[in-house]
Amino acid sequence: MGSLLIAGTTSDAGKTTVVTGLCRWLARQGVRVAPYKAQNMSNNSMVCADGTEIGRAQWIQAVAARAEPEAAMNPVLLKPGSDRRSHVVLMGQPWGELSARGFLTERAELAKAAFAAYDELASRYDVVISEGAGSPTEINLRQSDYVNMGLAQHTRAPVVVVGDIDRGGVFASMFGTVALLDAADQALVSGFLVNKFRGDVSLLQPGIDMLGTVTRRPTYGVLPWLPDLWLDSEDALDIPVRRTAPTDLLTIAVVRFPRISNFTDLDALAVEPTNSVFFTTSAAEVRDADLVVLPGSRATVSDLEWLRTHGLADALVARAQRGAPVLGICGGYQALGSLVSDPDGVETGGDHPGLDLLPVTTVFRPEKTLARPAPTAYEIHHGVVEVVGDADEFPGGCRRGNIWGTIWHGLLDDDTARHTFLTEVAALTGKPAPDGTVSFTALREDRLDRLADLIEEHADTAALLRLIEHGAPTAPFVPPGAP
Repeated sequence: MGSLLIAGTTSDAGKTTVVTGLCRWLARQGVRVAPYKAQNMSNNSMVCADGTEIGRAQWIQAVAARAEPEAAMNPVLLKPGSDRRSHVVLMGQPWGELSARGFLTERAELAKAAFAAYDELASRYDVVISEGAGSPTEINLRQSDYVNMGLAQHTRAPVVVVGDIDRGGVFASMFGTVALLDAADQALVSGFLVNKFRGDVSLLQPGIDMLGTVTRRPTYGVLPWLPDLWLDSEDALDIPVRRTAPTDLLTIAVVRFPRISNFTDLDALAVEPTNSVFFTTSAAEVRDADLVVLPGSRATVSDLEWLRTHGLADALVARAQRGAPVLGICGGYQALGSLVSDPDGVETGGDHPGLDLLPVTTVFRPEKTLARPAPTAYEIHHGVVEVVGDADEFPGGCRRGNIWGTIWHGLLDDDTARHTFLTEVAALTGKPAPDGTVSFTALREDRLDRLADLIEEHADTAALLRLIEHGAPTAPFVPPGAP
């Protein structure tokens, strides 16, 4: 049939949500649809069945499309290790490290691989719904862009621009997105979607009409604000702040590492009605919570030092001494051990003491482990963890007393594993245990269907289908254009 590119006025405007909803809606119409994002920057990723690694957002979009997730759906994945350097995953496998400036010189090679992946994917599916990155009007990067308008030009895909009205300034940002593109790029921008609207849509209509007048492009819908409709998070912008919770709930404090990764592990805990999950950097909250979780980290050694300098290491040791439960996942598991060794300089080099709360040691190796050891579990790590002392078994790791650790991400997505673990924590804390009726997989399917319902009810799906099938209609140039 064709293709469509969903761009955004900003990061976090709702591109991922719209693509996910469109994928499920098209799949429900019997269309063979695949998601695609040429380049994703995120420390939240997933291992596909064939052992390749892609961004978590593209994985959930594939699930929404009822398609098998694969590397071609996210050919370039950048995993920030610092403010200036990123680890590059190319077609699902480690490719190397890039600095911010070095990335500019490597874009041609990455673009070639990304375009080849798109073309191959498009040859096997009826429709490919692409997600842009950031804004399509990054005029300083346009010459080497392969993620937004560069991709649209390669695929000749019509572009729909999503704007987050909750942030304010949506009409100005939509107009500016078009007006700063050159004529060739403007020709592919076909219209707009307003996202996260609260209130009476009729009050918005004068602005929609004026936007159509000055751009000669329609708005294809106004999507409402749905605060309870969570998605697998792409980056740290989505990490929630602490909420005030009833005192009878099990409070779960998740340490917000500076280089936190794969914190989607906590989604399964958050759906249990007996839990109150929040992210924190407070030593006091770490001390007082019923359960503390140390999540994954893209830089275990530096995040260990951060724990110490901010007083959280002392709070964790104090918890262990009084028998209060702690769970470490992947990088968090490594931090709970006695030693983190980095002989090959994968992170910072050298030997570094851990928190010594579990009898394990970690050695970083250049080779990256990508594996699916259980139906919901997956491994993404350079550190090889070895149990070196007395400990009880725990899936993907070990346990000593009330301290648990696992190298497996996604363990708690398994309903039985999650309910068993939480029942024991509830017994230790005197808080209510889950009743075992929550199905995480069923809840995920329900929210994907709700997203499809959102698209069906609030977007002009007939017009969007025409775009997909016939491409961008003729639209006038909006001055001043790219400088």
